[in-house]
Amino acid sequence: MNYQDTVQWMFSQLPMYQNKGISAYKSDLTNSLKLAAYLGHPETKFKSVHVAGTNGKGSTSHMLASILQEAGYNVGLYTSPHLKDFRERIKLNGQCISKNYVIGFIKKHKAFFEENQLSFFEMTVGLAFDYYAKKNVDIAIIEVGLGGRLDSTNIIDPELAIITNIGLDHTQFLGNTLASIAKEKAGVIKPNVPVVIGETQAETAFIFKEIAKQNNSKITFADKKQKGIKLNSDLKGNYQIHNLRTTVMAVEVLNDHGFKISKKHQKLGLMNVIVNTGLRGRWQLLESSPKIICDTAHNREGLTYTMQQLNEEIFKNLHLVLGFVNDKNLDGLLDLFPRSGQYYFCKPKIERGLDATILKKTFKKSGLIGKVYNSVEEALEMAKENADKNDLIYVGGSTFVVSEIL
Repeated sequence: MNYQDTVQWMFSQLPMYQNKGISAYKSDLTNSLKLAAYLGHPETKFKSVHVAGTNGKGSTSHMLASILQEAGYNVGLYTSPHLKDFRERIKLNGQCISKNYVIGFIKKHKAFFEENQLSFFEMTVGLAFDYYAKKNVDIAIIEVGLGGRLDSTNIIDPELAIITNIGLDHTQFLGNTLASIAKEKAGVIKPNVPVVIGETQAETAFIFKEIAKQNNSKITFADKKQKGIKLNSDLKGNYQIHNLRTTVMAVEVLNDHGFKISKKHQKLGLMNVIVNTGLRGRWQLLESSPKIICDTAHNREGLTYTMQQLNEEIFKNLHLVLGFVNDKNLDGLLDLFPRSGQYYFCKPKIERGLDATILKKTFKKSGLIGKVYNSVEEALEMAKENADKNDLIYVGGSTFVVSEIL
């Protein structure tokens, strides 16, 4: 199999949450542990930081990786989902894993994957851990895929756990209250391993404190400790201040545990996140006349920040190209969107994509009027056609919408 054949097999052979939704979710770590044993426990052969949370875990992971790279460390970075190429999920010092490594790993272990009916995510985590072990990384930043306690990544024993925040997302898996979701995400807290919480929330802080106490884990709330932070990042959007605080607090903890990361490394790392790690889709400016901005925010907490940011922009007219997945609670999002915008509804090209006609009807209930288009590309092209040079076009609603226009 060539690279495309290999990736296609991974995507189609077994359920994958990115496309399928709840049918791909597995409720235990049995397969992950079985695969780790089969591979010789690669997760024990490198240091790591485990990053969970509802929003901001991707940005925080990339910020931290960039800083560690500036400090001279050999840094792995595992994130999900990808935007354009599967290999974006597994990076080493900002460079994607090679196609040949992906091909070789799947070819070598394909029979085991099929025999044990491993999911896409389980295979991918195994691939990442095998890669980082063989490449002798100094440290790997490992982003949780979904939840925490039962996520396939949760077989590592990290130097530090990070939980950015808690919001009502993936409720069909994690529970429908902030407290229940917090308990799932707190599953990344390990015995005697420090944990940094990005945002203090009354509904969840006591849960994190209790679980940290049970594990003898030192807990720090970044927003309490890093109030006057003056550092900036090349990742734009006012909401990044939360991720900046979390990242700086994480660096402080790592330095307390033997790492050598200077203030200069922090400053350079934060100002070169995009160059060092290749992160895209976070309040990303695509064009300037008219201004086109895309953002991967897709739940209430994330969209609250991006819509606030949108209100601070200066423009003549606003055009919003939106698409969502079909397991999103749209009724809980409608009040966030501007009344005066012109809407372009579309469906991302995945099985979980929400039909654009349903999207239009749902938005219409709140007086948000727009038209349906056959694809994300067509919706964006029409927005560009209708927009004046002083207008602003926002593209978002889903990671998968953004991936189609990048």
